[in-house]
Amino acid sequence: MMSNPAILFRSVSVPACVLLLAATMVTAGQEKKKPSISVKANPAAGFSPLKVFVSVDVKGGSDDFPEFYCPTIEWIWGDDTRTESTADCDPYEAGTSEIRRRYSVSRIFQTAGNYKVEFRLKQKDKVVGSGSTTVQVRPGIRDGGGQ
Repeated sequence: MMSNPAILFRSVSVPACVLLLAATMVTAGQEKKKPSISVKANPAAGFSPLKVFVSVDVKGGSDDFPEFYCPTIEWIWGDDTRTESTADCDPYEAGTSEIRRRYSVSRIFQTAGNYKVEFRLKQKDKVVGSGSTTVQVRPGIRDGGGQ
């Protein structure tokens, strides 16, 4: 049976009197380290229309990190559009449930511009993890870029 998770804060002093706080989730007496999120676009630059494959790697941390288990996935495309998806998962069980470590999607950027592509893991309406990358789309033939 899982006990209620608590958040512990550790303070570390660094030069210039800056206080750094690192959060670690503690469940049933064991620390659950939060994984990091890495977002990559391939290609990261090209001519419009540009088809881009975006991949997300969830690295390190606990395989059963509760906040990353069965999240809602949100992609924000940098062009005033977003997409969201939710999976149907079994209830979370500490030590048994495993988080997903890789996400990927493709997108066609039709017009030239610099786009900040954001990836978010959410539990209800709370963002529990995120990362981003930039895609640079240069004018293509349709935009007059080839003339």
